[in-house]
Amino acid sequence: MAPPLLQLKDIALTFGGTPLLERAELSVSTGERVSLVGRNGSGKSTLLKIAAGLVEPDHGSVFVQPGAVVQYLRQEPDLSGFKSTLAYVEAGLGPDDSPHVAKNILGELGLTGLEDPAHISGGEARRASLARALAPSPDILLLDEPTNHLDLTAIEWLERDLDFRHTALVIISHDRRFLSNLSRSTVWLDRGETRRLERGFSHFEEWRDTVLAEEERDQQKLARKIVAEEHWMRYGVTARRKRNMRRVGELQALREQRRSYRATAGDVNITTGSAKPSGAQVIEAKDIGMSYEGRSIVSHFSTRIQRGDRIGIVGPNGSGKTTLVNILTGVLAPNTGSVRLGSNLAIATLNQHRDSLDPDTTVAEALTGGGNDTVFVNGEPKHVISYMKDFLFKGEQARTPLGKLSGGERGRLMLAQALAKPSNLLVLDEPTNDLDMETLDVLEDMLAEYFGTVLLISHDRDFLDRVVNAVIVPEGNGRWTEYAGGYSDMLVQRGADLTREERKQKPQKANKKSARGVGVPQLAKLRMSFKDKHALETLPKTIAALQAEAAALQVKLEDPQFYARDRAAFEKTTAKLGQLQEKIIAAEEQWLRLETLREEITAN
Repeated sequence: MAPPLLQLKDIALTFGGTPLLERAELSVSTGERVSLVGRNGSGKSTLLKIAAGLVEPDHGSVFVQPGAVVQYLRQEPDLSGFKSTLAYVEAGLGPDDSPHVAKNILGELGLTGLEDPAHISGGEARRASLARALAPSPDILLLDEPTNHLDLTAIEWLERDLDFRHTALVIISHDRRFLSNLSRSTVWLDRGETRRLERGFSHFEEWRDTVLAEEERDQQKLARKIVAEEHWMRYGVTARRKRNMRRVGELQALREQRRSYRATAGDVNITTGSAKPSGAQVIEAKDIGMSYEGRSIVSHFSTRIQRGDRIGIVGPNGSGKTTLVNILTGVLAPNTGSVRLGSNLAIATLNQHRDSLDPDTTVAEALTGGGNDTVFVNGEPKHVISYMKDFLFKGEQARTPLGKLSGGERGRLMLAQALAKPSNLLVLDEPTNDLDMETLDVLEDMLAEYFGTVLLISHDRDFLDRVVNAVIVPEGNGRWTEYAGGYSDMLVQRGADLTREERKQKPQKANKKSARGVGVPQLAKLRMSFKDKHALETLPKTIAALQAEAAALQVKLEDPQFYARDRAAFEKTTAKLGQLQEKIIAAEEQWLRLETLREEITAN
């Protein structure tokens, strides 16, 4: 294995007397792609800041290979002092980096480069910060929630761009699809410690559940052993003093082991306020249209939404998703056409603008409306502290100003506010922003059991696939089309990714400095090296040999007695099989890339 470019060992850090990190480790070698996962508040962002040299740990070592360039994407960037977003991005370039690349990346992220940092939204600042991290040529990219505030067009571009690079990646993200497509290994930060899986994120959740189940069994065994020893203490003490004292000491050690055990954080308990059922037909829109300043936002769109439907609305930023939802729910009247709402509608709305929260309002005041200490859920009174705990807030946070909350905490608070209201139509605008995966799982389960209708605006492809049964997509010039199924089903039916209407592809001149994957080489200049040709010829045999070896290991693992007979050998074989499967995937991807290149050269 190549020596690490970055290595964190035995990292410990305590905040306010509470240990955040204990014996945490992170190792990144050239070209590695690591997903860093864990609950909100587990210390993932702090660990990345330690890796970037921005936070000093209480204990442990941080090693960065001399000469290695590390770029870190901040969650809350500071653009003060810069005249434009382009000036901010260019300030992060090295002497050999091209300013053209900086401008190109800003464009892909939906910015012109002319924006005044003093008058941009938090989302625009995040995109400018992402451009600043991507524009140079770092050896390691540390990316903290890179898909936040990006639309689907930008997310899919970013995914392709990162996949093209040879840069080592460490990614924190709530976007399962993004992590699954990019990562090759996974580091799980849990209760201050890290565990590493040498497989991509798509294998993580099954592995995590296995680890937690085994841990729970160990705690049950410990509890039974303590009960047995306590029974002996009461009834089985003999005159053999030395043995008695040893067993008393062992019992004390067992009790200390149980006391020092840090259980996993609880799950969010999401419930929705229920209203009487709506009519069978919730929304009927006929030939609706809406224009603004000469631009068509919605043109000749019709739809019929029935009770129980889960409708996803997707598209690039600025395509009119929120406007369309506001028309469908009666907030806005269309310029043309008509919208008829069903009977007995009770609408609850979660809006995407976390910044709209008053930073001086406390958590308790935000949930109760400032009146008292009671929240009404399903028409029943509930103490605000109890309701806060359902959403993983601690009781002492009741008086915490909203400005002091993290992004994930603000997201959970807005969910708590919206879902307390009685409803039979939920309108969710980017509900997944800043939420950890466990909370997303609970939200997904809640939506599956919700008896009413859901309108969901989201850029989370995996969440859309899991939740919705139809997707409405912009086709340009105000036209919208409804497709049955989830996001992936829509792509299959549509036959194309989403694109920004206003961006037209123009032929680009070849740029020698554009070695960042931004420009695509001209087909006429494509050629295969001797090394590529040799690899194309030999890879099929290599893949076949790897597959045969993996199949042999799989046969061994299927032996039901193998684990009980030799656990160490079982775990070693499992790890080796995982490594082989990663090699097979890498070899297949290399062969596919080379075969595509050969076909393009042959065609030209």
